[in-house]
Formats: sequence, C-alpha cells, structure tokens
Amino acid sequence: MGLTALGICFVIFIIGVLKKIDPIEMFMTSVGLAVAAIPEGLPAVVTILLSIGVTKMAKENTIIRQLPAVETLGCSSVICSDKTGTLTQNKMTVTKIFENNTLESKDFLKNKNILYLASMCTNCDVTKDNYKYLVSGEPTEKAIVEAVLNIDKNYENFYASTKRINEVPFDSKRKLMTTIYKTGNNYKIITKGAPDVLLTRCNKILIHGKEIILDKKGKDHILEVNNNMANDAMRVIGVSYLKTNSLPKTIDENIEKNLVFVGLIGMIDPPRNGVSKAVNTCRQAGIKTAMITGDHILTAKAIAKDIGILKAGDKVITGEELEKMSQEELEDNIMDYSVFARVAPEHKVRIVKAFRKKQNVVAMTGDGVNDAPALNVADIGIAMGKGGTDVAKNASDMILADDNFVSIVEAVKNGRHIYENIKKAIHFLLATNIGEIVAIFFGLLLGLNTPLVAIQLLWINLVTDSLPAIALGMEPVDKDIMHKKPIKKNKSIFSDGLWSKIVLEGFMIGILTLFAFSIGNSMYNLTVARTMAFTSLGILELLHSLNVRTNQSIFKENIFNNMYLLGAIVLGVGLQVLVTIIPAVSKVFKVSSLNPVQWLIIIMISITPIIVIEMQKKLNEIKFGKTYFAKQKV
Repeated sequence: MGLTALGICFVIFIIGVLKKIDPIEMFMTSVGLAVAAIPEGLPAVVTILLSIGVTKMAKENTIIRQLPAVETLGCSSVICSDKTGTLTQNKMTVTKIFENNTLESKDFLKNKNILYLASMCTNCDVTKDNYKYLVSGEPTEKAIVEAVLNIDKNYENFYASTKRINEVPFDSKRKLMTTIYKTGNNYKIITKGAPDVLLTRCNKILIHGKEIILDKKGKDHILEVNNNMANDAMRVIGVSYLKTNSLPKTIDENIEKNLVFVGLIGMIDPPRNGVSKAVNTCRQAGIKTAMITGDHILTAKAIAKDIGILKAGDKVITGEELEKMSQEELEDNIMDYSVFARVAPEHKVRIVKAFRKKQNVVAMTGDGVNDAPALNVADIGIAMGKGGTDVAKNASDMILADDNFVSIVEAVKNGRHIYENIKKAIHFLLATNIGEIVAIFFGLLLGLNTPLVAIQLLWINLVTDSLPAIALGMEPVDKDIMHKKPIKKNKSIFSDGLWSKIVLEGFMIGILTLFAFSIGNSMYNLTVARTMAFTSLGILELLHSLNVRTNQSIFKENIFNNMYLLGAIVLGVGLQVLVTIIPAVSKVFKVSSLNPVQWLIIIMISITPIIVIEMQKKLNEIKFGKTYFAKQKV
C-alpha cells in the first residue's frame, strides 16, 4: 500500500509540473499527500488496539504472551481441551469402592484396606494445622489421601512400621505407578493405575484377607464393574500389591508382575460451573470442542455427554486406536471425533496436525513438559497457569490463569471482538486515505488548482485519521459476535467485498471534497475554495467513522455506547472549526473564515455519505431480509 501510494504521489507531482504548477509547491503537496496517503499510523493503531485488548484479557484470567495470538485466538475453529482441571473442577472425591468383590458407596466405608494401600502409592504432602490435616498433591492422589483421613484421623499410625525405599514413577505409557516399602525383613510392592492395564499384571485377588487365583472370569467381572463405574463419569483407579522377601537389583517396571489385585476406587471430578454453557457457545460460534484425556473411554464419554461436547453422530477414539491409524487416515476422519481417551502426550501432536490439515485454526491446552510439542504445533498453545509447568508456559502463546475452559471461550470472544475492531480501524483509515488521494489526483486531471496544500493534508492526517481510528477500536462487543462462523485460516481481511467498499467510499469522500472545492472556486476565490475543501474533507472523514462502526443503520446503534468515538468526532470538528476562525492559525494553514452559506454547503456535503450509505444499508436489508447482516451466523 505504501509503494502504491508513493507511485501515485509521484504521478501527481509529474502531472502538476506538466500543468506548470510551481514545482516547489507541487513537491510539498506531493510529500504531504504521501504522508497522508501512506497508512503509516496503521501499525501503531493496530498495536495500540491489541495492547488495550490484551490488558483487558489479562484482567479476565487470560495472559497473552504474543500480541498476534489475539487475532489467532479470535479465528479459532477448533479448541482441543484437557479434561481434568479445565473442563472439570480438578477436585476429585472418592465416591465408590469395589473391594472383596463388592461395590460400596463411600458413605458406608469403614477402615477400607484398599484406601490405605492406595494412599501409600501417592506423593502427597500431609501437614497438620490446629488438629486439621492439609493435603497437597496431584488431584487423584489427594482425593485418595483425603478419603483415608475421613476414615481415620490418626492414619499415620498405619505407616508407623513401614518405610518407603523406592518408587517407579507414573508413566503415561504404562499408566501405572509403583512404590516399594520395607516391613521388617520383607518388602511390599504397591501398584496403582488404569484397571484394564493393571489386571494384565495380576494373577491373584484379595478377598476378605485371602489371596485367591484370579482367572479370566474374575477379570471379566472386574472389567465389567470398571465399565459401569466409568459410565457413571467416574475416574477409576485399580490397586494391587505384592509381598516379597527379596527385590531385584534393578528397580523398574519389571517388578509390576504377579500382583495381587485388591480392588477399584471410583472418584468424581464434577464439571466446572459454566462449562456446558461455554461449550454450547462454541457450537453456536462454529467452533468444534474436542476433549483430550487420559481417562477410560467410558468415563470420557460420560463426562463429554454431560457437558455437551459429545452429540449425536460424534465419535470417540482411544490412544490405542490412534496408534493403529496412519496420519492420512486420521486427517481424513478427524472432524468426526470429539473425544480422545487414553491419549498419550505424543498423540496430541498428531491430533493437532490432523485438525490443522483440514484448514482449521487450532487452540490446544496443555500443562505438562510432554505437552510442549503439541503447544508448539498448534496455532495457539494455551498453558495452564495454576498447574502448568514452566516448559509448557514457555511453549505457549497464552496462559490461562485460572485453568478454566470458560475463560478460553471468553478469550475467543475477546479475540473476535478485537479483530473486528481492528478491521473497522483499517476500513476507516484506508477509505479516508483513498479519499485524500482522489481529491488531489482528480483535481489535477480536471485542470483545477491543487485543492489542498501540504500543511492542510498533514493536519487532516493528524487530527481526523488517528483519533477516530483508535476510538473505533474501543467499540463495545457485538452481541451476536459468538453467533458467527470462525474466520477461515487463509481468508484475507479485505474479503467479502470490504476492499471494493473501501475504494468506493474513498472515491465518494474524494469527489465530495472536489465538489466543495469547485463550488468555492467558482463562487469565491482559491483561498475560500481550499478552505471549503479542507473543512469538508476533515468533517467528511470524522462523520464517516459513524458509517464504519456498524453494518446496520447507525440510528439503530447507540452512539453513547462508544464515548471515545463521540469525543473524537466532537474534538476533531471543534479543532477543524478553530483553524478557520482564529486568524493567527488560519494564516499558517492558508485558510480563511467562512460565512453561514459556505458552512451550510460544507454541512450538506459532509452528511451526504451518511445519507448514501444509510440508503444502501436499507436497500440491502430489504433485498436480503433481516438476516443479511448476520449472513455469517451458524
């Protein structure tokens, strides 16, 4: 745009010289026009609007690390979200226990061996404050320890005769964790994790204190109970142990075999408040929400249905099934899936790439070190502020301070709002800049004197361009903004006829400025003509900001909703009038005072674009119906 404007200014200079206009005056006019025509203020305006938006978003628990991420967020068409802590409250509570081949509610638990064993296979910190226990740690493990505390306030006595000597940490591939304790001369190995995985390592089951051979029928019964608990939206943890009088030299996952199965612990992590509404808002906005979790497929399905992610026709896939699919096959079918269960971190990268291959703008949440690659691959990586690692945060474009999915949706809404306001500012700046070029260029082609001199062009550029453009960026949120489809990935900001609209509006402003100049030139003198052109152009541009702020009639919008714009218009018009009535100032700007008739002509010319564009809007509304301006609604 800058090169085009410079080229036009050079042509204007040549035409002026050929028409024997003073070369110095023509050079100054061309330079002034170049300054006015080249949208050099556009980067500053965009940066200011992004900064204002980012500041507002930070107050709403969304911290943007890269300014361009705001636009990307507003264009998101897929949000891949973790379940625990983002869609749910991350407040696990033990609700059911399956032990001794019996399923019991937590309310009837009394000194359950399974809870004590499971609590020994955790890494929670327990402190005592005024006779009250405070537990900190990973939510699942925390829920187990808290369940023990509810049974036995002196639970530490249970561990008095044992000492932890080693650990095989939880691994997302194994889906198991093991701790090793020494009791006298013997050792106790305790393993907890995904029931379906754990059962493959067990050959016995503990029933009423007796270790019994666990056959296929017994395992099938346990898996059935596990599935029933998972269908009730529970996260289910299996617990097992092994007593031995010796340990291998190398402590690794190979010790997780020939275990004695103890039972299942079922816990609930309720959905966050407002998540269902946020998911529905995404659906209305044309945004697909995909849930990614390490939970059992039935647990994932139950929760996804509860919060509205899984609808009729949507599919669920597990990490194991993903492993068997080629990337091409995944890409072909990716839009069918809304829930990804038993997923490992490396699967997330494949999922993001598949969604992006379908020309989606993908937002991806993550908190762990292993999530960093997926956050990098996504169009916008979202790290958790509370539970996220530094690695995940450094790989992200945005940090969610409250780890809440609702905040992501609100951030998308803000991103769309900021994008629309920047689009309005660009629309206004380019239309008014084209108007200035048209006025000078066609004035010379028609054999007229230059309608505006350099200092007048610079004043217009300073006063009537910048303030309204920034004020347009302060427009309140459109109430229908989350009822529109996402902006396509490769879609130009000038698509949907915006560029032709800008050009036509620019020509209208330029021609009307020339019309004011022609009237002044024919009825009065060159100074008055330039004054009328100068004042008309300034007021034309200021009032045109009202046309740009909405696609609907300006009379349907409350101008007082944006006091910044109203203030910019009043201030701009006031300064424009002062330039013509203060003698010392008018001398500098080479203008003269105007009489009432001349002011009436200027006013009529200045409101003409409003009348013309209002008529065009009304005709469009009649032609296409009431939904014309919401044609991008889902």
